[in-house]
Amino acid sequence: MSNESVIMVLSAPSGTGKTSICRPLLREFPALRFSVSFTTRPPRRGEADGRDYRFVTPEAFREKIQAGDFVEWTENYGHLYGTSRSGIEAIRDGGGDILLDVEPRGARALKEIYPQGVFVFVLPPDLAELQRRLWKRGDGDEETRRRRYRKARDEIREVFWYDYIVVNDRLEQAIERVRAIYLAEKCRRERQMGVVAPFLAD
Repeated sequence: MSNESVIMVLSAPSGTGKTSICRPLLREFPALRFSVSFTTRPPRRGEADGRDYRFVTPEAFREKIQAGDFVEWTENYGHLYGTSRSGIEAIRDGGGDILLDVEPRGARALKEIYPQGVFVFVLPPDLAELQRRLWKRGDGDEETRRRRYRKARDEIREVFWYDYIVVNDRLEQAIERVRAIYLAEKCRRERQMGVVAPFLAD
């Protein structure tokens, strides 16, 4: 078997349903591991340290920046978020595939380091639905929600360099589309040469 891991990066505007797409895939495919980002923001209700994020102090986060452990990091609304290089490499060394939930700026940084990665952008059905979902979440005041909406519009403009676009109009269909992308990428020729080699041996 080929030992080249699939590195699949999902990006989407806030409120588009990335988490709802990721969780069923992680349950279905034990070899697919979620790269848990580090953040300095406090946990939201229902979030668990080590599952949703690794919650750390700003001091601990900046120590990891200085150590060069983040392949990408950013600041959003006063909180820091970052993807650990050592975390990704530990999954790869174990033969696992990797699923990352990263905003477009971070995804660009990942593409430079892992050009063989698979980059998927998840869109809402339309802008009206995006706005409805953001307002329904109730995060912050009216100005905060408007700022999130403007940021979402800016992120959508990044779709042109992604490999795949999935519209989350019906969650079950969106999950199936991302599932199909993952399975197709697993079957790529370059990832299956370990399977082919015995057929070509003398």
